[in-house]
Amino acid sequence: MMGVPFSQMAAVARYVLSNRIRGRARYPLVLMLEPLFRCNLACAGCGKIQHPNETLRRQLTPEQCWAAADECGAPLVSIPGGEPLLHPRIDEIVAGLVARRKFVYLCTNALRLVEALPRFRPSKHLAFSIHLDGPREEHDRSVCREGVFDAAIDAIRVARERGFRVTTNTTVFRGVDPDRLRGFFDEMTRLGVEGLMVSPGYSYAKAPDQDHFLARRETERLFHQLLRRPSRGHRWRFNHTPLYLAFLRGQWQLECTPWGNPTYNVLGWQRPCYLLDEGYCATFQELMETTDWSRYGAASGHAACQDCMAHCGHEPTAVRETFGSWRGFFATAWWTLAGLPDSAPRPESQPCER
Repeated sequence: MMGVPFSQMAAVARYVLSNRIRGRARYPLVLMLEPLFRCNLACAGCGKIQHPNETLRRQLTPEQCWAAADECGAPLVSIPGGEPLLHPRIDEIVAGLVARRKFVYLCTNALRLVEALPRFRPSKHLAFSIHLDGPREEHDRSVCREGVFDAAIDAIRVARERGFRVTTNTTVFRGVDPDRLRGFFDEMTRLGVEGLMVSPGYSYAKAPDQDHFLARRETERLFHQLLRRPSRGHRWRFNHTPLYLAFLRGQWQLECTPWGNPTYNVLGWQRPCYLLDEGYCATFQELMETTDWSRYGAASGHAACQDCMAHCGHEPTAVRETFGSWRGFFATAWWTLAGLPDSAPRPESQPCER
């Protein structure tokens, strides 16, 4: 079941259909807005905090953030980092985006969330996306600090009590126990989390831990076990399209749409995507018009794309297929009502053509 409000689904559907009517082949779905890179954690699988200190000290102004949202035009804005709540004007940034009727997901490790909540107003256009990589032991090991899981759970309870939308985002690595992670989904559902986001970890070259990133076939086998039907009495709500979840299980083919989630940060518009760092552009138009998009995605042969199944590149493709083809639309409708099939992944996982 999808954990996305109807108003957001309707806004995205209108946006996608309007772009199709206008004949636009490439358009963004989510702006990945990084107002800073610095963080109060040093997670083993993170490649974002490895920048030089000079870069870590920089941050975007609210005006720069609003201009990027206006220039890009995407209906959704995800604010990762770094840790966005370290930005002294993050409340102004969010307020300006909400005033533009963007659906904002502020991604946070929640260590500062409770103290920051008075600076924000509950809104259907704002959700706090809490980083939790599974149950207590797994999450605290992933972020390299004890007690972070418990702090995040407390923050979820407080945020929910004060009327805020709350989702979670979970990065899955090699060695995870699917049954324990399924129990974690049950726990988040009981807490009233609106939607669960899951994604296999991308193998950042600069990440300290290089031993736990998943290969594509490993991802499909793991997610086939992980996303079996929930136990009786639980109904997980995912902040994903059914097509993307089927893709993770090896039951649907999706090619990457690297321009679907463009990234803007203190260095400019990142080429080509949130995960790869191959230079920067001064404007969104320059990013779209001067990037050779055929070089990216598994079908391109790009070495860094072969095992990537991350949501930031493939969810836009799933959305496009949901609203752009009868096959995708009917599969989405059926799986939303009936749940994903329990059949095994396809025998061979081959990237589809662009």
